[in-house]
Amino acid sequence: MISRPDYSALFAASPYPYLLIDRAFMIIGANPAYLNSTGRTAEDIVGQHIFDAFPANPHDPDSTNLDEVRISIELAIETRKPHTSALLRYAVPLTGPDGVFFEERFWSAIHTPVFDRDGEVAFVSQNAIDVTELYRFDPATRKYYLKRDADAVPDVAQAIRPQQMNRPQMHEAMIRILNAERGQLQTLFDQAPGSIAILNGGNHVFEMVNEAYYELVGHRDVVGKTVLEALPELADQGFMALLDGVFSSGQPVVLHDTRIALRRTPGGVLEDRYVDLLYQPIVGADGRVTGIFTQGNDVTDAYRAKQALSEKIQQLEELRERQAFQLDLADRIRRLGNPDDVTEVACALLGNKLQVSRVLYAEVDDAQRTVFIRHDWTAAGTDSLAGRVRNTDELVPEVVAALRAGETVVNRDVLHDSRSAAYADAYARIGVRADLLVPYVKAGRLGVVLTLQSATPRNWQEHEIRLVQDTAERTWSAVEAAQAQAALRIERDQSQTIFDSMEEGFAVLDRHWTILRMNAEGLRLTQRRAEEVIGHDHWSVWPEVAGTQAEAAYRRVMATGKTEIVELGHTLPDKQQVWIETRAQRTLDGGIAFFFRDVTERRLAQERLTIADQRKDEFLAMLAHELRNPLAPIGAAADLLQVARLDEDRVRQTSQIIGRQVRHMTSLVDDLLDVSRVTRGLVHLQLERLDIGQVAHDAVEQVMPLIRSRHQDLVLALSGDVAAVMGDRKRLVQVLANLLNNAAKYTPEGGRITLATALRAEQVLLHVTDNGIGMAPELAGRAFDLFSQAERSSDRSLGGLGLGLALVKSLVGLHGGSVGCDSPGLGKGSTFTVCLPAAAALPGGHAHAVAVAPAEWRAGRPLHIMIVDDNQDAASMLAMLLESSGHEVLVEHDARRALARCEQVSPEVFLLDIGLPDMDGNALGARLRARPATRDAVIVAVTGYGQERDRAQTAAAGFDHHLVKPVDIRQLEAILADAGIARN
Repeated sequence: MISRPDYSALFAASPYPYLLIDRAFMIIGANPAYLNSTGRTAEDIVGQHIFDAFPANPHDPDSTNLDEVRISIELAIETRKPHTSALLRYAVPLTGPDGVFFEERFWSAIHTPVFDRDGEVAFVSQNAIDVTELYRFDPATRKYYLKRDADAVPDVAQAIRPQQMNRPQMHEAMIRILNAERGQLQTLFDQAPGSIAILNGGNHVFEMVNEAYYELVGHRDVVGKTVLEALPELADQGFMALLDGVFSSGQPVVLHDTRIALRRTPGGVLEDRYVDLLYQPIVGADGRVTGIFTQGNDVTDAYRAKQALSEKIQQLEELRERQAFQLDLADRIRRLGNPDDVTEVACALLGNKLQVSRVLYAEVDDAQRTVFIRHDWTAAGTDSLAGRVRNTDELVPEVVAALRAGETVVNRDVLHDSRSAAYADAYARIGVRADLLVPYVKAGRLGVVLTLQSATPRNWQEHEIRLVQDTAERTWSAVEAAQAQAALRIERDQSQTIFDSMEEGFAVLDRHWTILRMNAEGLRLTQRRAEEVIGHDHWSVWPEVAGTQAEAAYRRVMATGKTEIVELGHTLPDKQQVWIETRAQRTLDGGIAFFFRDVTERRLAQERLTIADQRKDEFLAMLAHELRNPLAPIGAAADLLQVARLDEDRVRQTSQIIGRQVRHMTSLVDDLLDVSRVTRGLVHLQLERLDIGQVAHDAVEQVMPLIRSRHQDLVLALSGDVAAVMGDRKRLVQVLANLLNNAAKYTPEGGRITLATALRAEQVLLHVTDNGIGMAPELAGRAFDLFSQAERSSDRSLGGLGLGLALVKSLVGLHGGSVGCDSPGLGKGSTFTVCLPAAAALPGGHAHAVAVAPAEWRAGRPLHIMIVDDNQDAASMLAMLLESSGHEVLVEHDARRALARCEQVSPEVFLLDIGLPDMDGNALGARLRARPATRDAVIVAVTGYGQERDRAQTAAAGFDHHLVKPVDIRQLEAILADAGIARN
């Protein structure tokens, strides 16, 4: 049994070197292990300053690393925590026959603060481990490197047994230590950075452990228990046999980098740790072993770092070998021009490198469903398979599928791989137990497979797989290059006809810019003769290219080999200006090949697009201008009504101004919507047989107010023959009205406008002629294009967006006709001509005119109306207008309040906006239609949405009518009148 406070014996018996230093850096103690490792005695160093006891080597002051030691000790004192210094290269002074000399050693030092009873740092313990044997010095680089054999991890069974300590020396040291302060030694034991445990008796009962030991095993339920009771997980790890051996033999055991699996939390999983262990027998006074002193350092982080370094070294070694192999492969195949020679060399190199049985290069033909083994390499005693053809249906389906997907197939044993086990006999016939297959997939098709085969099961390593994959890629690239070069040689011998019949210009220059070849198309495009080009310097033939971006691009291509495309304007010998697009790429001999073509038309098209984009921007500016113009009088009229007291005539005049401007804005919006619908193909014609004369009269009726206001004369010159067409009345009236409106706008006041019709062969012609401002010939050719109005005149007094003529062209085209424009020039008027296919003559030989009577005004009784619109101004104005007609009007601004209001009242008519915030108008209309009290009400959509799909949605929701804002008040009054009459 060991006395618990006898820490001095433990300190003296520890094989790990300890040096004790006080806060003034004075040495106050050292255990025998430290004295033995430094070759010093306690009398030599105790009581001295540490750097006096271990002075610097005057011939190599850097070797002592005194600053690192000083800083580490100071940090341990200041932080009150252990500090590990960097690896120290320390020169130890020794005395020999010739005096003092310095022996260079390597140390790893841990400085641990030791506290007194008041919690203050009393002294510092230095645990210095001599690691000199792990390092070597390289005179060439003047650097120190970790020895490779230091990476080896010893097995537990291969324990290292150190020499026994000199017992007289140990006894003398123990006596000195026993005289020291026992309280400080106990503190040193508890605070030692390494784990320490005292095992008593042959059952190995824990008698004492320090804090580091508790931290290592992860719990404190240790003291008083046997090793297997406290740590049952050690039962099968070999440590109990070692403990028994130390106890029975009395010989110490040292283990380095030993793996120990510990369950560090109750019920937790086993965690691997790596430790340096010492099992030191404790001998009693009678010379018998009474227990075991164990000390360990947890070196898990260092071990794993060392393993990572070892793996990194192995990876670097594999990389070096792979690079050397790649260089050898590249050097051998670089000079080969035959694809078969390339594959033969690659297969042989791989086979010898990896020591396999067979390496084969197989080509896959999906069309024929075959695999052809073009070439293989075989080891001695292995049969060749070269020249064999296999049907893909005979191969392993899962393997073929993986190869088609571009996946490398690794088969370590064909008998135990689920993909190939059923094909074991087929593998046995060709002597294969393991194989590795790397596919080459191009454009989604499997083309080639490189296969390595082994006659025995083989655990293919990752670096081997990478080597084969890299070799396959390089081989296939080399094969393709060889095939391309062979094809080029054949093409060069046989392609002169193809060369001259190319649709692109083609020229070849050598690396000195001499033109070697140019095809017939190239000579035609450049307007040169062969003798003017072939054999001449490029820059002398086309000096205008020098200094341009094209020259810079050509020189980059020659320098880098990267293809570039440039466009450059050229002046041909006939003075014609053209744009040439040239694609330049480097040839195999370092020159340049040019492919070039005339892209003048494309450039012109791009310019036209730019002009069209500019005209679009001008149109948008014009649109903003036109929409702002009517807003000014509307705003002024609104302000006037608000701030001034007006008599009835002034109010009516103000109202008329607002009405005219609203109608003008409505017309602008209608034009935009019409153009949008026509250009997107959303206009559907209602065709009927029409008398073109009646269409003309209807159009004149629409534009007469404008013509009268400008005091212009309108002359109708209608053909005496009956001209009939198949068309949509509304749209054809719109066509003629737009043409007449356009003529009126661009004809000065007092001018003359003529509308004439004629029948020619199977066509009906309509001519609208004016003596107005006319237009330049270049503008007449695109008068019907969108956004072209801004080019006609700077006179914008009559407004408009210039969409009318574009709409005319689209509508006439829908009728199968055409439209044209002619003007002698500016100030000389214009003539617009519409040509439509004629229909058969109307019965009776004369036109059939249908008179449309004006709509009859019907008055109904006053109605109870609810308006629901989140636009408060719009709702209020509509309510006031309806109230002025005698109706009782309720106004709500959201759907839910409207539904709540209907609990008290039941309006007869609902005017609903569709774009309501909380519940849209369609949902509100459906709710109203479902309520018994409002089921029979008239529900009218009053909305800004006016497309066909919008009307279909309101109809599906149960609406009776669909009105588009701004509402035509007469149409609304007719709806209300019908509702009033129906309820009388």
